[in-house]
Amino acid sequence: MAEADQPQLYLVTPPEFDLSSFPDQLASVLEAEEFACIRLSLATRDEDRLQRAADAVREVAHRFDIALVIDTHVVLAQRLGLDGVHLTDGSRSVRAARKELGADAIVGAFCGSSRHDGMNAGEAGADYVSFGPLSGTALGDGTLADFEVFEWWSQMIELPVVAEGGLTPELVAKLAPVTDFFSIGEEIWNAEDPVAALRELTAAIR
Repeated sequence: MAEADQPQLYLVTPPEFDLSSFPDQLASVLEAEEFACIRLSLATRDEDRLQRAADAVREVAHRFDIALVIDTHVVLAQRLGLDGVHLTDGSRSVRAARKELGADAIVGAFCGSSRHDGMNAGEAGADYVSFGPLSGTALGDGTLADFEVFEWWSQMIELPVVAEGGLTPELVAKLAPVTDFFSIGEEIWNAEDPVAALRELTAAIR
């Protein structure tokens, strides 16, 4: 069992997946490690596809008793009875999402590398903020979130913080003392063996 002060894991789905095979793959990843939350993060805007994907992922999430949130779509989160929403535009939509989804829903905000935006998101009612990417240029405008952002946040702010985007075992080991969650997604889904890739990352936490 992980110690209480160790960062928890937050799983992000691939942007595209096969509904017939992904639920089994997801289950094998959830069996390998303990996750606090799953985020449905599809590239498509097709509501029908999002709904079917949400149904498939929710079934697995419920089996493991893990909360499921969706990227951006507040209305779909509500309609599909999901646990909340992950907003990708910093603090801008937090207040409206909180009002729409109510006090019990999870509302998270991706804030790039901006401490200021993170604080605004917290004040607007976010349950967590995520900063990233840590390496590469996959998220946002290519600006990386550095160690200092997390170090400062962990010393000054109570609100949970998530490290997201371009994680490597080295970055995980370095950030483990100053983050509450590691958001893991492409890092494992792009690997031939997602479970092995996951274990390589989580070994660095310990």
